[in-house]
Amino acid sequence: MKKSSVIFIIGLIVIIILFALVTFIVDETKQAVILQMGKPVRTVTEPGLHFKLPNPIQTAILFEDRMLDYDASPTEILTKDKKYLIVDNFAKWRIIDPLLFMQGVKDEIGAQARLDDIIYSELRVQLGNHDLSEIVSENREDIMKTVTHDSDKKARDYGIEIIDVRIKRADLAPENETAVYARMRAERERIANQYRSEGEEEALKIRAQTDKEKEIILAEAYREAQITRSEGEALAIEIYANAFEKDPSFYEFMRTMEAYKIFFDEKTTLVLPPEADLFKYFK
Repeated sequence: MKKSSVIFIIGLIVIIILFALVTFIVDETKQAVILQMGKPVRTVTEPGLHFKLPNPIQTAILFEDRMLDYDASPTEILTKDKKYLIVDNFAKWRIIDPLLFMQGVKDEIGAQARLDDIIYSELRVQLGNHDLSEIVSENREDIMKTVTHDSDKKARDYGIEIIDVRIKRADLAPENETAVYARMRAERERIANQYRSEGEEEALKIRAQTDKEKEIILAEAYREAQITRSEGEALAIEIYANAFEKDPSFYEFMRTMEAYKIFFDEKTTLVLPPEADLFKYFK
């Protein structure tokens, strides 16, 4: 091999080594802090190829630029109504200032420890200001929004953004479960008894109103019946009177025949003298 070719290859290798010493690549999922003799001098947040002084003068420390998970261990928290809850929570967070992050917590392990302190502190404050029923069902969403906001405000001092804090599970401490369930059962029974008494009271009102309306309807019907009967009797008397005026003897004869139908049957025995007026039509 010619001497010039050897010199070229050696030179190329030296150039490659020097190029590798003064460049570094930042992936799309990463961000970097450049340290010069152990002291931070600048941050790199744009992905791509970047330049620096050779090691060990300058070194590049890479940090995640993606959303990260924080999963806490279950902890015991006291509510406003003095109930102990075993709370299992998690959070979503990301590094927004790698330099501040490195200076405050150094790495993700340190960040997890710091988030433990911050989030647990805010959960304890907020859950301690609310009753168990509010935490479990009524105001849980609003409570967690407040915890997220206050935790994020504190975490910004460490270059961290807390995106969301959620409760995965909130259970009563074993010693409180029986007492709480008994109180809930008693409360439900009280409400059920209240509904029953209100229903019985309403039923009595309805029955009383119905009885009143029935008596009014019956009285009105009786009055109408008496009026109709009186009018019918008056009309019958008028018809009888008109018939009597037109032919008294025929009227008398017809009335006597009607009386015969009533008096003379198999079960009736009538004892009258023969000269009685009732028998005059038998002569």
